[in-house]
Amino acid sequence: MNIHIRQLKKQYSGHTVLDIPELDIASGELLGIVGNNGAGKTTMLRLGLDLIEANEGHISIGDEKVNEGTHWKRHTGSFLDEGFLIGFLTPEEYFYFNGEVYGLSNAQVDEGLGIYKKFLSEDILGTDKYIRQLSTGNKQKVGIVAAMVVNPSVLMLDEPFNFLDPSSQIIIRNMIRNMNKNRGTTMLISSHNINHLADICSRVILLEKGLIIKDIRPDDTVRLEEVEAYFASQAG
Repeated sequence: MNIHIRQLKKQYSGHTVLDIPELDIASGELLGIVGNNGAGKTTMLRLGLDLIEANEGHISIGDEKVNEGTHWKRHTGSFLDEGFLIGFLTPEEYFYFNGEVYGLSNAQVDEGLGIYKKFLSEDILGTDKYIRQLSTGNKQKVGIVAAMVVNPSVLMLDEPFNFLDPSSQIIIRNMIRNMNKNRGTTMLISSHNINHLADICSRVILLEKGLIIKDIRPDDTVRLEEVEAYFASQAG
């Protein structure tokens, strides 16, 4: 499913935190959203999920404005933070609950979980632990898998590489890449790490103070070097 942004603006107390006049994301595109803390990455995703209200403009998934309809929700998977989780459920219970929302049976969820077992450590499945008892990294894994196992047409993840060890970061990069390649899932993945995004994304936008200041393809090495130089300059 394609995504369209038109005249989108979000303000807090008169301060503009996101201002995107126009952005089109093609169906099947894997878009990376990179920027420092406070650049507007999370705000963009929260607007895309209709979790907050825009001051102006809109985001459409398919032909539907997210703030005016609900059909898009059945086709969109997402994990932004721990607020998406239900702490008093076990991971298995949460996966089944989430699957039911998307119309999947427990058997279908179990089948889907098969390809993620390498990512889900032995500390997560089959332990009878509640999600609230898991480490921050394992909570992150549960949220990401719950968003992916429902096989959405659109996937939005906010800083999915945070809290994960290097091996898990490599696994999730492959998970994202394979899902996009095999299912044609449209993806919006935010990170402050340009290297993670350049490795998997077909396109990367750089946000600064709520504005898109660069829009590049990772195979454009000259412009990618410009982004790396930008972060180096910000570090002083």
